[in-house]
Amino acid sequence: MEYSSPPIRTVIARIITDKPVRKTPYQVKGVFMRQFPDLEIVPMMDGTFRDRFLYPRVQIKILNEQVYMIGIHEGVDPIVELAGRLDILDFGNITFQVFDTEVNVKDDQFKAVDRLIRYRLLTPWVALNQMTGSRYRFLNNNERIGFLNRLLGQNIVFLSREMGVELQDKIFTKVNLTSMFPKPVDERNWGAFSGEFRTNFLLPNYLGIGNGITRGYGAVYGMFNPQSFQFDETSLREQNKDGAQSQSEGMAVSELEGVTVEDVPKPKRHIAKKRKTKKRTKKVLTEEFDIVENKVPVLPEPKQDKKEYINPEDDKFNSPEFHKKQHKL
Repeated sequence: MEYSSPPIRTVIARIITDKPVRKTPYQVKGVFMRQFPDLEIVPMMDGTFRDRFLYPRVQIKILNEQVYMIGIHEGVDPIVELAGRLDILDFGNITFQVFDTEVNVKDDQFKAVDRLIRYRLLTPWVALNQMTGSRYRFLNNNERIGFLNRLLGQNIVFLSREMGVELQDKIFTKVNLTSMFPKPVDERNWGAFSGEFRTNFLLPNYLGIGNGITRGYGAVYGMFNPQSFQFDETSLREQNKDGAQSQSEGMAVSELEGVTVEDVPKPKRHIAKKRKTKKRTKKVLTEEFDIVENKVPVLPEPKQDKKEYINPEDDKFNSPEFHKKQHKL
């Protein structure tokens, strides 16, 4: 596969502390914003750039009770700067001493490749939002696994488009999920899945896909056990054998499918109209991309009163004031 685009820089920074960190990504971001209000990283965490970036350039994850900072493209240098300044994490009720920060910057970890790479979902992939979830409910099991497979491919195409990577070929995906029944995620009626997948796109470890990225969902980890990217009879028989074994173990396995850039419509930007009577800000863009699945018929959705699910707190969930209110920092 050929690809044409400048290298995309990525960074992974692991913060080594004196004790396990049992906090949420929001709480950690709140500490960063409070301790370092003048650093370049703050606008990338508090929602200032929500009009500029549909995909968050700086992501905070809590994995194995350790804090990870993941940055891509414009988020790399701000993370490197913050990593060099950390000595404590003061949450108010508890303080962590920072012993060290391991920083790993790469410029070749985000690109299309000519083989399939296996990834494990370290945190659930929130594949279904309100729009896609409504469609998913009306599909049978065979249609559902294909729907999720194509949706994953669209997620990856969206990421490449957002970072300016020009794809010259299809993005192939093959999901292997632990269950076809989505796990409900908070009040938004999102649906999440666990398991693993394969794709011909190189993603940096811990980067998030899907919805809820700012909450730590969708973190991937590359197993880097490539499978030859060939479509001969032998490879297809091996894939079917692997699929049958996984099905016997209760896994939901899809066929290998391809998605092109033309298959993925550009995400809608949720821009709220200004009202004279009530001040409202723009909805957080990093949470829902509203990527429409073209190959599945659009079914009528039940009418809902917008007042039932519009939460005014969504407009400011990344602000320092919200962190103080929710987590009592």
